[in-house]
Amino acid sequence: MSVCSHEHHDTLHGVHDHLNVEARLSEAENLCATSGARLTPLRKEVLELILNATGPVGAYDLLAKMKGASERPAAPPTVYRTLDFLLEKGFIHRLTSINAYIPCCHPREGHQAAFLICTSCHIVKEAAAKGLIEQLDQLSNSDGFNAHHSIIEISGICQQCSNKV
Repeated sequence: MSVCSHEHHDTLHGVHDHLNVEARLSEAENLCATSGARLTPLRKEVLELILNATGPVGAYDLLAKMKGASERPAAPPTVYRTLDFLLEKGFIHRLTSINAYIPCCHPREGHQAAFLICTSCHIVKEAAAKGLIEQLDQLSNSDGFNAHHSIIEISGICQQCSNKV
C-alpha cells in the first residue's frame, strides 16, 4: 500500500500533492529495514528536505539548507552519495534536464515514470510510463542496443501558467 491516500499510479499528478512527510519517512525507514539497509540520520534529513521542498531541489540547494541546520555541514560528496542511495531505493527521482531531485510518489513500486516540467513555475507532474518504456525498449532491441536507463522528461508551460498570459 502506498502512503498516498488515493490511487493515481497511471494518472498525471503533482509530485508534492497529498504529501504526508511523516508517513513517507516512516515508510522509508520500514522499506530500508526490510531490505537490510539503514536510513541513517543524514539520509533521513536529505529525504525530508526533498519531501518538504515545494518543487525540484538541487544538490547544492540541499547543502545550503543543511548548513543552516547544523554546525558541521555535510560535504558535497557525502550528499551525492546520499542522493545515490535514495535514488537506488526508489525514494526520489532525478530530473536530469534540470539536475534536480523530487520525491517518488510510489517508492515500493519500482516504476518508470514520465515527468512534465513547467519551465515557468517549476511544478513537476508525474505519471507512470510503462507503455512508453516498453516502446523505447522495443526500439532499442530492434537495433541490438542494450539500454541501461530511460528517463522521460517533457518541459513546457503548465496550464496554470498558460492561463496567466
